Amino acid sequence: MKTLTKTLLAAALILVVASCSNSNQKERLKETETKQLTNTIQNSEIKMVKTIKLTRADFLTKVANFEANPEKWVYLGDKPCIIDFYADWCGPCKMVAPILEELAAEYEDEIYIYKVDTEAEQQLAAEFGIRSIPSLLFCPMGEAPQMAQGALPKEAFKQAIEEVLLKKS
Repeated sequence: MKTLTKTLLAAALILVVASCSNSNQKERLKETETKQLTNTIQNSEIKMVKTIKLTRADFLTKVANFEANPEKWVYLGDKPCIIDFYADWCGPCKMVAPILEELAAEYEDEIYIYKVDTEAEQQLAAEFGIRSIPSLLFCPMGEAPQMAQGALPKEAFKQAIEEVLLKKS
């Protein structure tokens, strides 16, 4: 009887150890898979986002310091840019966003595409008289900027980039 009890206890102990070991392996496997998935998502997000978010302070140092030069537009960038004044809740802004991401990737070495959240940067939006969104400011090199309003199709953006910003046509 004692031998049978010892055998049953040993078998129970083996089962407990084996099941604990198996669940630890499963947890480690899940952790590894989660880390790999997180890395994949982070890497794809880094590669996808080509537009650059601007605050008012960024605008004054990267685009134009209209406080220092209130009478004259002096573009500070080293290549032309588009500035998208948008809001997260805006349907047409959401339609334009992926187009701008594609164009930012396509024209990566030729232009900048900036985004200004009008909800977060209300002062900057007011200073530019933004009353409807999306509003897009096209800033060529050495010339005054041009404002466009509304959701433009990709081809209209490309035409504006080629003609207004890059002067190819």
